[in-house]
Amino acid sequence: MAGRLAEVPGVVGVLLGGSRARGEHRPESDWDLGVYYRGGLDLAGLRALAGPDVEVAGPGGWGPWVNGGAWLQVDGVAVDWILRDLDRVEQVWADCREGRYEVGVQAGHPLGFWSPCYAGEVALGQVLADPRGELTALRRRTETYPEPLREALTAGAWEAEFLVDAAAKGATGADTLYVSLCLSRAVGVLVQAMFARDQRWCLNEKGALAVAETLPCAPTGFGPRVRSLLGTPGETAQLLAVTVAEARVLVEETLTALRSHAE
Repeated sequence: MAGRLAEVPGVVGVLLGGSRARGEHRPESDWDLGVYYRGGLDLAGLRALAGPDVEVAGPGGWGPWVNGGAWLQVDGVAVDWILRDLDRVEQVWADCREGRYEVGVQAGHPLGFWSPCYAGEVALGQVLADPRGELTALRRRTETYPEPLREALTAGAWEAEFLVDAAAKGATGADTLYVSLCLSRAVGVLVQAMFARDQRWCLNEKGALAVAETLPCAPTGFGPRVRSLLGTPGETAQLLAVTVAEARVLVEETLTALRSHAE
């Protein structure tokens, strides 16, 4: 399939991503194929390859970051095509090397789409089809985690403290939704910083906590404490205040750990 995709005009190459590329898959895991294109993309060619019963979303069809693609069933196995604009991926990689990143709104990413994911997908993926060698060359470059990006993401952990302060205000009004959102994002920001401190690519929220709690900079009991905080934040102002107080301690411990591992 990757070879046939690479023959579609506009497609530069195909990369296996997700859990299967990393060897972390389960038997029922999807096959994620990153379809990297440049310039005009022959959507008619993709649709002909996908078949008449499959809807292929063109660039932008699934949102600003997860560009588009298709969901297929091949002999009972789920196969996802995920479009990636190679020019944009290379620009994001250039930004990463300069310590720049952005977090965008994207369906399916409740904590936002963190732009370094583009580079991380290439670094952690497996090249399946690459007629001109462009994906292979980019993958080789992304194998080294950029120090400026490491510094920027760890420095960005300050937002977790700000979010806990905001959650405390929400707790006084028994605003469970607002408190839960603040604390979830605070944890997400910390996890991104922890991955960066360890020079690991964090691709999305899914499974990130399970990895983060094993990292050298994780405070004692980081995983269980996060699960307790987010699992039952409370419904009353009093209970929410207790949750926020516990979150504040965890955030402070994590920031201290991040600083100590930087020295």
